[in-house]
Amino acid sequence: MEEFSKYDFSAINIKKKVAVRFRKFSKEISKSNTEALASMLNFFDWNDLSPNDNLGVKNERTNKRINAVIAILKNIEKHQTKPMAAMLQTLFKETTNLEKEEESFGFETPLVTSENEELEYYREGYYNLKEKYHTLKLQMDDILSKVTYVKSNFGKGYFKLDFEKETLEELKKKL
Repeated sequence: MEEFSKYDFSAINIKKKVAVRFRKFSKEISKSNTEALASMLNFFDWNDLSPNDNLGVKNERTNKRINAVIAILKNIEKHQTKPMAAMLQTLFKETTNLEKEEESFGFETPLVTSENEELEYYREGYYNLKEKYHTLKLQMDDILSKVTYVKSNFGKGYFKLDFEKETLEELKKKL
């Protein structure tokens, strides 16, 4: 009781039925009515909510969305997770078989190449990579020139890519 004597109190007129409900609720969540009310106000402030907001928890639309999410998760498990696990198991089996085969084979001496041949090999590889890089850079510049920012009325904006479907398919085939 001494800790409450430090604070100034203010009276609020509340209907008796509501006050009884609040006191019962307050005992469940905190030590005092003041702490309970402060916690509730903080909750509304932190979550940017209003007591009049409809969170849509008790309607059929939300239930349909939840059922759709459950269906998506089941589909992912059925078509992605289980096949992936099976592929990994077969991959591990294959690697153990390859290791056994490698143990049975002997290694031969490597072929000797001259410095000029080796230098020419790496030079060709360098120029090929440089050409691929330049081509990829031009393609990326072309793609980035077709990107526009769209400001959304609700939430964050997004980037839009102005591409024809055929162009995108050609790009996918190249990559």
